[in-house]
Amino acid sequence: YRNFLGKGLRCLLDVPNTEVFRTAHCGWGRFCSRSCQPPGERIPSLQISSAGEPPRQFPAWNIQIIRSFHTSPSRQAAPVPLFWILVKPAQKLIAIILGRSIRKWWKALPPNKRELFKENARKNKWKILLGVSSLGVVFVMFYFTHLEETPITGRARLLVFGKEHFRELSQMEYDMWMEQFRSQLLPETDARYQVVERIVGLLSESNKDIPQISALKWVIHVVDEPAINAFVFPNGQVCVFTGLLDAVSDIHQLSFILGHEIAHAVLEHAVKKASLVHFLDFLSLIFLTMIWAICPRDSLAVVGQWIQSKLQEFMFDRPYSRTLEAEADKVGLQFAAKACVDVRASSVFWQQLELAETIEGQPKLPEWLSTHPSHENRAEHLERLIPEALKIRESCNCPSLSGPDPRLVFRLTMQRLLELPESPEAPNSTKQDLSKPKLDFP
Repeated sequence: YRNFLGKGLRCLLDVPNTEVFRTAHCGWGRFCSRSCQPPGERIPSLQISSAGEPPRQFPAWNIQIIRSFHTSPSRQAAPVPLFWILVKPAQKLIAIILGRSIRKWWKALPPNKRELFKENARKNKWKILLGVSSLGVVFVMFYFTHLEETPITGRARLLVFGKEHFRELSQMEYDMWMEQFRSQLLPETDARYQVVERIVGLLSESNKDIPQISALKWVIHVVDEPAINAFVFPNGQVCVFTGLLDAVSDIHQLSFILGHEIAHAVLEHAVKKASLVHFLDFLSLIFLTMIWAICPRDSLAVVGQWIQSKLQEFMFDRPYSRTLEAEADKVGLQFAAKACVDVRASSVFWQQLELAETIEGQPKLPEWLSTHPSHENRAEHLERLIPEALKIRESCNCPSLSGPDPRLVFRLTMQRLLELPESPEAPNSTKQDLSKPKLDFP
């Protein structure tokens, strides 16, 4: 909400060169297999090769290292209708003014009137308790009357806003994004564009039995940008940065990532996150008023307001974002399995990113500080889901997986790297390989 507020205002003011996106990222659904990939059709592998070396299928060291990578913008899952974007700051200001006015009114009361007020409150404590309970019942009723079933997973979700509002906002944010990256878009004749187009087409065709996929028109945009990033707008606009194409080891990893991003759009995570944010923000107005009414000084009230916002962020907002990411991983893996992708490569991708950050020496923050699961936890989570995804793949009559298991190849590669003798040239050569990853596109 906070990031989108700034973006919405910048859009209204028509400020050029706006940074629209920031890097960010299930119940187990049941599928019918009538739209699975036809037997016999295989997906060619894409390989990464370093300069002067023959290409390898799963090289652990050929990874472009970017300081921060997520396959979704950090706040992209939480846009809100433009009306609330403009109204919410006013709501907070009103709550602060109201709380401060109550505090000043209380301080201005004579001691005898204060005691009289306390006595009346004690006499009518049951009425006050009944009024507060009634307010709580209203919030509970509002919550349960706005629950709907999530597509595919069947999980209950809170929906406060209409989907039409989000279609309009999605178009507005897409226009802002195009304004920023229009000059960097690759033409349709580019091999990298064609690979992404084919993968998205394969995923949508293999999952066309899902109404949310068949109803959208998927449009591809490939941006010549080194950032490792990919995301899908709720209106079906697929955006992939070339940095992501340089980071994946093969087409199977890329297929899983795009399936993950398509899952965000299909599961309508933008609406879900915005609804939760709006509901929590409305509740926080009550606590915000109480903080400014109870705290004896404005400085303490500011500290209390900051503590309240951080508690809401780390106890509700970020855990919910991580839940949505895990849900998108599960459903995205199902999408990839129905498209006959080698789903075993999904966990390897996050292990490679974990290795890249370790080589670069990036500090590891606790997961509870992030809006996304850690790379290690995502890899472990996908490992637990791969057996079920392989069953879905078999039910779709996909061709048998040939070649070694990419997870085994990665482990053997890591073992080989650890067994290499240390030499002054080794770190330099490794650094050179890491700095110039390339994709060999057929």
